[in-house]
Amino acid sequence: MASFKNRIKKLSSDKSPLILANDYESGISDIESRTVKNIKTLSPYLCAIKFNFHLLLPLGQKQITKINRLAHDHHLQTIADIKLNDIGNTNNVTAETLWSLGFDSVIVNPMMGPGNLEKLIAHAHKNDNGVISLCHMSSPEAQLTYELQVQIKSKKTILYHLFLEWATSLGADGIIVGATFPDIVSFCKKKSKGKVSIYSPGIGTQGGDIQKTIQAGSDYLIVGRTILNSRNPKETAKSLFDLAKH
Repeated sequence: MASFKNRIKKLSSDKSPLILANDYESGISDIESRTVKNIKTLSPYLCAIKFNFHLLLPLGQKQITKINRLAHDHHLQTIADIKLNDIGNTNNVTAETLWSLGFDSVIVNPMMGPGNLEKLIAHAHKNDNGVISLCHMSSPEAQLTYELQVQIKSKKTILYHLFLEWATSLGADGIIVGATFPDIVSFCKKKSKGKVSIYSPGIGTQGGDIQKTIQAGSDYLIVGRTILNSRNPKETAKSLFDLAKH
């Protein structure tokens, strides 16, 4: 089997770099049926679908496995957005469960440290799965944390610079950099020299612009509420697809 990085790259090339953040707000009772409909209806315009922690918790093993199989049948990669962040053994056990449910990759929080991150990446790559590491999130308050100055021994740096360095040096498949910060997307693209793919959430509702984000260097565009809350999700996805392909 090809690696996750190559699988999603091919799908992006064949279709588009759009990833659906299938992250409905609380109170939605028919998550499974909505998700199934999204996969069947929107898959021609997507390369992947992402599921956040709060969406996975109400679902059971059987439902999640079914959703992942359906996504694969419709030529989509699946991403578990749980921002995994723990000690090595706990990370590996969690990842094994995700792989058994059919997920292709996991989003992680590098606050676990480089040693634990390296072990998790190696563990994932043994099975051709992927690890996408947070670098700088899309929310406005991300500036308060990811742009903090930190000191490692005698060296001072910015936190997201450190996360970028770890991701590139340890072989992560990608990094999360918000579309709402195109200058930071551009910085990460230049510094990473193609070693990691850039995944950018925050397109649309949060204020991220597709064309500016692509021009800044993002490889994958993560869109959620703009599609999910649309009166016609298929038409909205197609419009975004057209923008992303030009």
